Amino acid sequence: MMLAPESEEADSFETRQQQRAIEVVRRSRFSAQTICLLILTVLAVFYTLYFAAAIILPIVLALVANLLLSAPMRVLHARLRLPKTLAALILILCLFGVVGAIGTAISVPAAGWISRAPQTMAAIQAHMAVLHGPLRMIQAANERIESFLAVVSGRGHEGAQGALLAPAAPSAEGGLGTFGSSVLLGTRAFVGQLFTMMLMLFFLLAQGDSLLRRFVEIMPTFADKRRAVQIAYQIERNVSLYLTTITIINVLVGLANMLQCWAFGLPNPLLWGVLAFLLNYIPIIGPLTGIVIYFVISLFVFPSVLQALLPPMVYLCIHLMEGETITPMVLARRFTLNPVLVMGSLMFWDWLWGVWGAFLSVPMLAVFKIICDHVEVLTPIGHIVGGPTRGPKMHPPAVLPEPSPEVE
Repeated sequence: MMLAPESEEADSFETRQQQRAIEVVRRSRFSAQTICLLILTVLAVFYTLYFAAAIILPIVLALVANLLLSAPMRVLHARLRLPKTLAALILILCLFGVVGAIGTAISVPAAGWISRAPQTMAAIQAHMAVLHGPLRMIQAANERIESFLAVVSGRGHEGAQGALLAPAAPSAEGGLGTFGSSVLLGTRAFVGQLFTMMLMLFFLLAQGDSLLRRFVEIMPTFADKRRAVQIAYQIERNVSLYLTTITIINVLVGLANMLQCWAFGLPNPLLWGVLAFLLNYIPIIGPLTGIVIYFVISLFVFPSVLQALLPPMVYLCIHLMEGETITPMVLARRFTLNPVLVMGSLMFWDWLWGVWGAFLSVPMLAVFKIICDHVEVLTPIGHIVGGPTRGPKMHPPAVLPEPSPEVE
């Protein structure tokens, strides 16, 4: 079977990258002082990202949105001959419209479900009565283990005394009041960060090319200038292609779940379709969260647990079809990352920046790999971050040239 020219070109490029990474590893010699300095630098960067998230996160979101809107920006400016400022303003207004439409589709039905939360919990508890016995046994076993560990560690008396001095649980009114104030504070912070992101995105769309041009101009050599242009081009092409493709796939996933909610008779199918669309941006954790939500909602609607399992099972089948067939087929040779590092990046950025960090984890890992592929010192790291290879490339590199003897 003959390979397509694009496949042969991709294979040869990956082979060259692998050989280059091996050669760099052979030549690299890091001292203990260099390694310690690198570790301290990485820790300082993560410390800054954590405590300055309020200003750094909107800027990173604006950079990612700029990559997503780069193709429409070129269409409006290059083909339709619109000024960059006007084209950027049109795209910002369209983005505001999309965000507003999604917020409207979610907020009104979600408010109704929140208002019916007490009745929902009572219905769910009635459906899950069959699990009360096993859960009570697990809770009793957990209490016995905790008491045994407390006695062994000599903290039994202090634990009992602490339990007597523990403050009483807050009342329902106080809990609702605290919840309401936290929602208001969270909404105000979200609106502020959204405004900051939109403002930064407008200037990136309008003047981002000039900023990149100035950055390339200060490079000392022509090779550095060419490398900077290649990195910027690869980042824009790969990440924008990934975001566009994933957005189209997520829209189809949302539509499929909306249709299955309508077919099963779940109330507000538009809400659950939009929710599936948004959760599918977060790898692994998002679909699992969607399955749990669908199961909880189905418990409120259907009279038995077996019937309530149908919508989440269909959700799972849709996700498996999308994640194991459609997405790998579309992004097979254009966007490959190591699944282990994708999961590690997801957990790390979710811990650092929450939901937005989980959404940005894959694009930032892709940007990191592209930079590593074009910087010689970081080439081995880029090779590790890359996805699993196929075919003869998995064999040991026996055909590589032997290393020349080093001159002492």
